[in-house]
Amino acid sequence: METLVQSFVDYLKFEKRYSEHTVRSYHDDLFSFFQFTESQYGKVPINDMPSSFIRSWLALLKSNKISSRSINRKISVLKSFFKYQLRTGNIESSPMINIISPKINKRLPVFVEQNDMGKLLNQTGFPDTWNGQTEKLLIEIFYNTGMRLNELVNIKENQVDFGNCSLKVLGKGNKERVIPISAQMTAQVRNYLERKRKELEKFDSTYLLVNNKGRKLYPKYVYLAVKKYLSEVTTIYKKSPHVLRHTFATHLTNSGAELNSVKELLGHSSLAATQVYTHNTIEKLKEVYRKAHPKA
Repeated sequence: METLVQSFVDYLKFEKRYSEHTVRSYHDDLFSFFQFTESQYGKVPINDMPSSFIRSWLALLKSNKISSRSINRKISVLKSFFKYQLRTGNIESSPMINIISPKINKRLPVFVEQNDMGKLLNQTGFPDTWNGQTEKLLIEIFYNTGMRLNELVNIKENQVDFGNCSLKVLGKGNKERVIPISAQMTAQVRNYLERKRKELEKFDSTYLLVNNKGRKLYPKYVYLAVKKYLSEVTTIYKKSPHVLRHTFATHLTNSGAELNSVKELLGHSSLAATQVYTHNTIEKLKEVYRKAHPKA
């Protein structure tokens, strides 16, 4: 079984080109599942794996208060794994065929109000230190582009197109996309690069954003910086780089941006992933209606 799992993990890593984090999650879920089946039923050949074993594992997860969203993710992992085994001829039918995913309540994306983003970018006193200027720029980039945390820390200097005012981003599955930025944002990036060469004795010239030691930023540093500054302007319970991604998409949608264009900017593979932002727009319209209509 270990060989089959490793073969599938290699397929995800080298053919599907999934991120290291995603590959590790798939591996851990599969390890957990097969550890359960072996402890309960002994070593069972892959082509003899019944649906009842999978249901037992899912029932255990539910009894351990694992959320429906997490259970659905694990079901998706198993479906992908057994689909791969079908394709490679290791099994004749998938035990996942009768497995039904639990329903989950849709959660609206958490986002920062436009006024609060204005306060953060125009009124917050960022320290006039290298790290302070780096933190201001990274927040500006998140809000102006909607990119993911991993995409931001890996932006290279040569991915900035100053002539066309755009950033080239390498997203999930190594899919490349180009995000337009404003002339003001372009000027901020140019100024940052000039300061980097003047103020830092040694620095990594490959990556755009670096810390005061000239090294590429690590994700936790970025996360903590965003959390710190969002805490100054908003009381929303989530304060993370992904919230700024939601904020970018929500503000675009609320201002009438075409949904398919927002999808391209975010790097979503499916329009369904982007449609969640229309719910926020509808909620905003309902609020306007309640406040303004005499019969509301």
